[in-house]
Amino acid sequence: MLGVLESACSHRCSHSTYCELIASCNVMRLYSSTRGKDRRSGLILTIPLCTEQTSMEELSATLDYLLSIPSEKCKARGFTVIVDGRKSQWNIVKTVVLMLQNVIPAEVSLVCVVKPDEFWDKKVTHFCFWKEKDRLGFEVILVSANKLTRYIEPCQLTDEFGGSLLYDHLDWLNKRLVFEKFTKESTSLLDELIVINENEKGSQAEKDRYFMSHYLQLLSELQQRRFNGSEGGGGGGGGTAWSPMDDELLAQPQVMKLLDSLREQYTKYQEVCRQRSKRSQLEEIQTKVMQVVNWLEGPGTEQLRTQWGIGDSIRASQTLQQKHEEIESQHSEWFAVYVELNQQIAALLSAGDEEDLMELKGLQQQLSDVCYRQASQLEFRQNILQSAHEFHMTAQDLSQQLDGLLGMLCADVTPADGAAIQQTLKHLEEKLKSVECALQSLREKGQVLLDQMSTQTSFSYGKDVSIENKENIDHIHSVMEDMQLRKQRCEDMVDVRRLKMLQMVQLFKCEEDASQAVEWLGELLDALLKTHIRLGDDSQETKVLLEKHKKFVDVAQSTYDYGRQLLQATVVLCQSLRCTTRSSGDTLPRLNRVWKQFTVTSDERQHRLEMASAFHTAAVKILRESPELAELMVDMEAYEEVETVGKGLLDRLTVPVIFPDGSEQFFGSPGDMASSAESIRERMKLVEEKRFLQEEAEQRLDEEALEVGARES
Repeated sequence: MLGVLESACSHRCSHSTYCELIASCNVMRLYSSTRGKDRRSGLILTIPLCTEQTSMEELSATLDYLLSIPSEKCKARGFTVIVDGRKSQWNIVKTVVLMLQNVIPAEVSLVCVVKPDEFWDKKVTHFCFWKEKDRLGFEVILVSANKLTRYIEPCQLTDEFGGSLLYDHLDWLNKRLVFEKFTKESTSLLDELIVINENEKGSQAEKDRYFMSHYLQLLSELQQRRFNGSEGGGGGGGGTAWSPMDDELLAQPQVMKLLDSLREQYTKYQEVCRQRSKRSQLEEIQTKVMQVVNWLEGPGTEQLRTQWGIGDSIRASQTLQQKHEEIESQHSEWFAVYVELNQQIAALLSAGDEEDLMELKGLQQQLSDVCYRQASQLEFRQNILQSAHEFHMTAQDLSQQLDGLLGMLCADVTPADGAAIQQTLKHLEEKLKSVECALQSLREKGQVLLDQMSTQTSFSYGKDVSIENKENIDHIHSVMEDMQLRKQRCEDMVDVRRLKMLQMVQLFKCEEDASQAVEWLGELLDALLKTHIRLGDDSQETKVLLEKHKKFVDVAQSTYDYGRQLLQATVVLCQSLRCTTRSSGDTLPRLNRVWKQFTVTSDERQHRLEMASAFHTAAVKILRESPELAELMVDMEAYEEVETVGKGLLDRLTVPVIFPDGSEQFFGSPGDMASSAESIRERMKLVEEKRFLQEEAEQRLDEEALEVGARES
């Protein structure tokens, strides 16, 4: 079987012939084992025979084809031919061996005929190949399959002969078909390219490009596979990497040489096509450039010239924006053509052809000037429409805020309390501040729009076309002035409403403070009844309590006067606000009722303290006298006064305070009153004892006086 390839076959035949040869090679099972070498490093050729009739002509042609593949160096080392006759007849084997003599006697060094184990034994003597060695030109050995390793190493034999050499015959056949097809078609394409380049005709350009792409792809596949058996078979061995055969390695230089020639001719062909297409492309670019320029300077410019309004509302500005978007959409199609043309021109400029350089730059400059000018006008118009839309949006928002503020000012104010009024007033101030901010924003956006419209715009080469904007400018000023007047009217109404609401806050404050004064008086009355219950243990303490009581009454008087003043103020505010006061029917009666109760109670407290003071003064006057007899005498009227005042005070302590409405209230608790009464009784007891002593002393003096008078008489 054949191994390493170092050169291509020297003879030429049609592709169909090679296909037939390779097909017959597949039928005859004549193949070369990969890297198969005999012990002399010669290539091994295996011829498997079968029981079917074998065509010697096909076998001869196949051998002729196979022997054309190896290099002369490989052929010089000779072949070892394995004729597998285990499934064939002896006469066929003999015919094949004799055919080898006629076809390749010089290349064959050894022929190993693999015989069946129990067949031919009687026939081998009829034809002794070893006796015919000189006539045949090579040695013939009959050997069984299991003894073939005596002549060939097991690693150089395939598994069908008990060896370990990997070989995939279908893969080899597929590669040879690819190689032969590639060689034929690449040679044909090379001839066609030479003719095209010499005649400078490009009628087959598309076909040539297809062939070139096709064979470049074939080269890529060959270079990637490198005949490694990754396609068309599995190598016949379990998982061992497939190695390239000698003929496969030899095919690659031939492939590369053909491809180099193809690339050389194709490069020339490309240059011819480039020169031919460059002029055509330049003319096409010129035509397209003029189409873009003519449209932009004609219909495109006219579309922009007719669009100059800004609308008088959001809806109108949106309609204008939609119209502008349609214009931009039409321009975008031509701008896309511009981008494509600019890329084509840039590609031609990068090629560096001096003869077309100035013309291309001129086209590029003309195209760029027109497109950029038109794009600037589109952007300018879009900016004006956007500013107009924002201006109308702000004006509408401001108008809605003014309407809302006016609605608040026209509605009646009926707050429940001062806090609600404060909240309403705060909300009103926030609304007014928001209106002021919106008006300021409207002025700013209006000024931006006016500045934009005052800019002169150019719609054609060197011609400034002024757009009549007086109507738009008057509309902007009118909107801003109208909003300013509406805002001023709302401010005036806010001032009036603010004053009214501040008066209402003051009214509620007066009413709240008046109610607080009533509560304070009630607390003072409660304190007077529950805590101001002491009468003092002596005249000095009672005097202090009287002073405190007077101050306490003064505080209550001030509270009452403050409440009266607040209620009078509410009456004035209600008259100013033209509303009915709630204090006159509720707070004022409560204030007067509490004040009357306090007056009665304070008078009772005052009277009791005065009685206590008189009692203590009289009692002290009696009790502080010296106990000596000369100074013991006290007017009996003083005793009677103490007794009368004391009893009256004790009786007073048991009587409740009777209010004008008929209700009653005691000072302190019964225990407190009992304690005060007990103190008075103790003081009265002391006075009574003093009186008793005085009466005894007086009786004793009277008796002594009688005795003295009796002695003198």
